[in-house]
Amino acid sequence: MAAAAAAAVPGALGTLQAGRARLVAACCARLGPGWRLPGSVTGPRVAPAVWARGWTPAAGGGSAPRRGYSSEVKTEDELRVRYLEEENRGIVVLGINRAYAKNTFSKSLIKMLSKAVDALKSDKKVRTIIVRSEVPGIFCAGADLKERVKMNPSEVGPFVSKIRAVIDEIANLPVPTIAAIDGLALGGGLELALACDIRVAASSAKMGLVETKLAIIPGGGGTQRLPRAIGMSLAKELIFSARVLDGQEAKAVGLISHVLEQNQEGDAAYRKALDLAREFLPQGPVAVRVAKLAINQGMEVDLVTGLAIEEACYAQTIPTKDRLEGLLAFKEKRPPRYKGE
Repeated sequence: MAAAAAAAVPGALGTLQAGRARLVAACCARLGPGWRLPGSVTGPRVAPAVWARGWTPAAGGGSAPRRGYSSEVKTEDELRVRYLEEENRGIVVLGINRAYAKNTFSKSLIKMLSKAVDALKSDKKVRTIIVRSEVPGIFCAGADLKERVKMNPSEVGPFVSKIRAVIDEIANLPVPTIAAIDGLALGGGLELALACDIRVAASSAKMGLVETKLAIIPGGGGTQRLPRAIGMSLAKELIFSARVLDGQEAKAVGLISHVLEQNQEGDAAYRKALDLAREFLPQGPVAVRVAKLAINQGMEVDLVTGLAIEEACYAQTIPTKDRLEGLLAFKEKRPPRYKGE
C-alpha cells in the first residue's frame, strides 16, 4: 500500500507522504466500491464505471407549471420534494413549507430532511438539487425556539447534533446543490445555505449567523463554513456582532454568487437557481459529480495532495461511456447524449 511505502521513507517527508496517501485514498473511497487511485499514487489504475450504480429512478406525478414543477414525488406539510420534468428533468427541488413557524427547524422537519436527502443521494436521475422555501419572504429562520424552550438541557445538545448531521448530509450530496434565498435566512437557515455549493439571493433577503444574540454559537457548521466562504476575519466580525446582511451586502463579501431584484412572485432567487441548474444539465453527470468531489476534498488539504486527489478523480472518468460519447459527439458536431455511465 502507498501509505505503508511512504511511511518507510525516513523523517518528516515520509510522514507527510503517508498522510497525503491516506487522504487521497479516503477521497477515492467516497467514490464507491471498485474505485482505485491513479498509478502514480498507489498502483495501477483500475477504474470501473460504478459511479452510476445503485440508484433508483424517480416517481412521476402531478404538475404546477408556474414554479416549473411537473412531478411531485412526496408532499409533506413541512417539506415538499419535487422532481422536475421535460427540459428540467434531473433537477430536484427541496421546498421548506413551515409558514406558521418561519420555516424553522423542528424535530419533524429535521427527520423529513434527513429522509429526503438519504433518498436523493442514491438516485441516479438526480443531477442538481435546489433548496428553497415555499413560504414568501422566508428562507429559513433557524431553529424552532418555541420548541427549543420546551426541551430539557440534556435534549438540546443531541438535537443540535441532528441538525448539524442533516446539514452535513446536504453538504456531502454528490450532485451540485443550489440555495435559492428569497427571504430571511438566519442562524441555521444560513448554515443550511452555506452547506450548498452555490447560493443565490434576492436583494431584499436577509442573512446572518445571529446565535451570539442568544448567548450561544452557530451549531450547524456556521463557524466552519462561513470562514471558508468569506475568510476568517470577516466571518469572525459577522458572528461576533450577529450582523444581518441584505442580498447586496452578502454579494459584496462573497457570501452569495448572484443577487437579483425581487419580482412580484417573490421567487427571483429560485428562478436564477433554476437557470443555473439548467446550465449544469447538459454536462457529463459522472464528470460533474467527480469534479465536485475533487474540489471539496482538495480545498481541505495542501496543493500537492489536492493535485493527487484531482488525478485520482480524473482517472475515474477515463473508462466511462460518457467520455467516449463526448468525443464522438465532438467529432460528429452534435450535442452529446450522456447517460451517466
